[in-house]
Formats: sequence, C-alpha cells, structure tokens
Amino acid sequence: MSGFSDYDKYDALGLAELVRKGAVKPEDLLDEAIARTEKVNPKINAVVLKHYDKAKRQIADGLPEGKFKGVPFLLKDLHLLLDGTVTSFGSGAFRDYKADHNSTLTQRYLDAGLVVFGKTNSPEFGLSVTTEPHLYGPTRNPWDVTRSAGGSSGGAAAAVAAGLVPCANASDGGGSIRIPASACGLFGLKPTRARTPMGPDRGEGWAGMSISHVVSRSVRDSAAMLDVTHGPADGDPYAAPAFTGSYLEEVSTAPGKLRISFTTKRPNGSQSHKDVVKAIEATAKLLTDLGHHVEEAAPSIDVDEMAKHQGTIIGGNVAMTLRSRAAQLGRDLAKDEIEKFTHLVTELAKTRSAADYAAATLYIHQMSRKFAAYHERHDIHLSPTLSLPPVPLRALDTMSDDIGAYLALSAEYVPSVGIYNMTGQPSMSVPLHWNAGGLPIGAMFTGRFGDEATLFRLAGQLESAQPWAQKRPTP
Repeated sequence: MSGFSDYDKYDALGLAELVRKGAVKPEDLLDEAIARTEKVNPKINAVVLKHYDKAKRQIADGLPEGKFKGVPFLLKDLHLLLDGTVTSFGSGAFRDYKADHNSTLTQRYLDAGLVVFGKTNSPEFGLSVTTEPHLYGPTRNPWDVTRSAGGSSGGAAAAVAAGLVPCANASDGGGSIRIPASACGLFGLKPTRARTPMGPDRGEGWAGMSISHVVSRSVRDSAAMLDVTHGPADGDPYAAPAFTGSYLEEVSTAPGKLRISFTTKRPNGSQSHKDVVKAIEATAKLLTDLGHHVEEAAPSIDVDEMAKHQGTIIGGNVAMTLRSRAAQLGRDLAKDEIEKFTHLVTELAKTRSAADYAAATLYIHQMSRKFAAYHERHDIHLSPTLSLPPVPLRALDTMSDDIGAYLALSAEYVPSVGIYNMTGQPSMSVPLHWNAGGLPIGAMFTGRFGDEATLFRLAGQLESAQPWAQKRPTP
C-alpha cells in the first residue's frame, strides 16, 4: 500500500496544494487516511461508517478541480446524506437508512474535490453534549481516552485531533461544533444562521438553531471551507446576510482594535471551574496585549426561560423525526430503538402545544434583537466554551434512569454555547489553553449576526500570537 508519511504535517489546504503541484496523488492521501483510521480508530471510535471503496471509485472517476481536490474527508453521521450510504443519526431507528441522493452541502464538499471515505460518530439525533450513542458506543478523547470528546460532533473532533483527517464535517444546534472543538483542542466555528444550506430535505434545523460547518486544526481551513460551502440554494426559506468576499483572505487581515467583553461565569452567575477561569483570564490578557479594548461584561440571560423554549423547539423536531421514521417503516418504533433520553425529549414534546412552539420561535427572535443591541457596544464577546474540563466518559449517560442528574451536569458543563444557536450569531471555540492535566480548554468568541469576517480576522491573529497546531495528542 502506498501512502504519505508526512500527511499530518499539513492542513487540508496544504495537502490540496501538494496534489495541485503533483507532489502527491489523491490515492496516496486516501491510503494514508485509511491506514491511520484502521490503526487509531479502534482506540477512539471516531469513525463508525466506512466508505473506503466508494472513496476509491470517486478518485478513479476523476475529481473536480476544487479548492480541496484530493483531500480525505469525513461526514458526520447526522442529517447529511451521501448517495448510496447509510446515515443512522446515531440511532437504532435509522441503522439501515440508506440515502438515494446527496444533501446540498455534501454535494458542495464533493464539488470542492474532497474525498469522503466515512462518517463520524454522533449521539442519537445530536441531542447530547457527549458522543456516546447506544448504537455505536462512546467516542474517546484522543487527549485522554477516559474522557469525553464532546458532542454532538465528537467523532469528527476526535478524528481530526488524532490526525485521521485535517478537518471534518460537523454541525451545531446547541454547541455541537464548539463543544468538541474545545474538548479536543481544535478550532471550531459555528457560522451565522443559514450561512450554509440544509437542503434539499430540510429548510432549517431546529427552527434555525442548527447549522453545519467543520472542525479543523487550522483557522484557514475553516475559512476556506466556508468559502466553498456558504450561500443559499434554490428553495431555501431564507439566507444569511450576503458575503461577497473571501473568508480565507480575512484570516490574514488585521482585525484592528476591537471592543471585547468577557466573562468567566456561567449565565446563571456561578463561577466556572478554576482551570476554565484561568484560561479565560489569560485569553483576556492576551487580547489586551494585542491592543484590543477588553472589559468584563456579559449580556443577561434568564436561563430557565431559555431552556424552556429551547426544549420546546428541539423536542418538537425530534418527535417529528421519529413520527416520520415510523411512517417510513410502516410500524411503531420499538422501545429499544431509541434511547431513554430521546424518549424523554419526545414525551416532553407531547406536553407542549402549537402555541408553545410559536412562543419559542418568537423568543429566539427576541433574543437575536437583544444581543444585536449588546453588540452595538461590543464587537466580540469572550466566554468559556465549556465551564468544566472535558468530563469522564459515562458521566453523561443517555440511557440512565437518573435524567435529573444528566440534565444538571449538562447545565453545569455546557451552559453558554446554546445561547448563540438561538440568536443565530457566529461563534467560535479557539484552542488557546491546556490545563495541568494536559486537557484542552477552549475560549469562545461570539460576533455580530452575519459577521464571520471579524471572527476569522481575530482567530488568525490569535493563531499567530499563540500557535496551537503542533500540540498533538498520542491516543
């Protein structure tokens, strides 16, 4: 078998440049990615569906001359469809669900020349902040295999952190790009609501709270990937504010002096773990040293009200998904086909009315306006991505009978990321710190609605000032 031993010394753009120059063949990159997956994946359980033969045929049939021609890539096993392959949504109810078409975003990845050779682990329907589905078992954090890789894009983040691919598809409906990016020491940006398409099967995810993009080691890969995937498709119900420039160019553009607010606290006012506080305070100092105006401040949030409306929207959508699947199968779903937490979510949906759902969507629109007003005074808001270091595996068990304990730990661990799914703002986790135990601690930066450009400028500056690419785990 051929390969390319220097594979993980390059980001995705770097590998694509080698292909363009003829220094390496797409077949060699794919062979290397497969070999690394076969060696490392048994330790971390990041890749749960393998499409090796399909990927080889994709190369043999000829790759388009896209920005990422020949680069191995993984899709998340949630919502995105690849023609002729299974997307299980991390659920036993969909274990045999085979697509007969590509999702719009999948096609954009393929048109960019990416070579899709598998799908990564996801919790059932993306509902958990850890990736431990009953169907496939837990994904393990490459920095410490006894710890969670985060969720719901935990498989994607673990695969990138372990060097299987330089970047991977991820999605974020309540923090699911930023949470695993923080837990696995990666860069992860959640774009503005509707920046990337969700068609042709859906117009939006979770009332607009969900959006797809990638987790990556380099900032420029994330920016370049957004360049090739952003923009509405025909039939989309609405679009993000138009962007006509190049996100990749923004990464190397100086951000100027930004007005940045920060907090080390959770939205309920309680203090984050000491390791997280230390990381955010160090980040605030770094920002000051870089010439930004930094002050301690945060928008106020009624966390109970927010959680109520978030639960209404998510529960209603999950209940609809299960109802549709039962109709496809022509039978009721068996009890053991869905997890206990998913069952609870759908039972909750039965207690909410159509008026409750309308009230929830009104609430998130009102939140968007409230936060827009906040950003008239602050260009960027800095806060913890996670308020605890990555938690141990099985600490958050979706099959547990003690759902109260599950919800309490989730709220303590991940209290802030979902806010920006509701407001629709772009938000990124940047891997600037590791604690004394060697676990990554991400810093979350959130910008104005529609303004990924400023975030990419700041991320590029931070990456230059405090590089992280050479920090690698050894799973």
